[in-house]
Amino acid sequence: MGGSARTKQQGVPGVRASDRPPRLDDLDRRLLALLQRDGRATNVELARRLDLSPPGLQRRLRRLEAAGVIRGYTALLDRGAVGLDLLCFVEVKLAHHRPDCVARFRDEVQAIPEVLECHYLTGESDYLIKIVVPNHKALETVLFEGLMRIDGVDRIHTSIVVNEVKVSTVLPLEAPSRSPGRGP
Repeated sequence: MGGSARTKQQGVPGVRASDRPPRLDDLDRRLLALLQRDGRATNVELARRLDLSPPGLQRRLRRLEAAGVIRGYTALLDRGAVGLDLLCFVEVKLAHHRPDCVARFRDEVQAIPEVLECHYLTGESDYLIKIVVPNHKALETVLFEGLMRIDGVDRIHTSIVVNEVKVSTVLPLEAPSRSPGRGP
């Protein structure tokens, strides 16, 4: 992995996450919490903070990567600083749910670079899509030349984000035996 966690920019090659999550001990959780807060920390620094030897840390990181717990390493960018000022959520309702139509929709959504996330839902809408674009004209293009042209899309409902109240990529890694809001 090298001297710094930031050296890998994409997913870890060959990672296959199993259906069952791997067992994580307290040291794994502490390591993951440190990486979430500072993905640029060197392996030497991480080992020191966890009171591990550098080879011990390396083995632990490789195990977590191979298990699919660590999917990759990346830089988090300020979307406004790169000119992507408009953040939207789009609810999509499909006209029908034949396997070929669902597969086509999923494939075509994957090909739209402005789509950051796409979630399959229960309830009124079938999908919730997170889109980022520079302006309203670009949003119109994504909606009407992208999403609405996908065969099987019945209707869309778009909400424009006025203000982001909380944005985080940090997962809460408390011990699994404790529930939030309950005593020790």
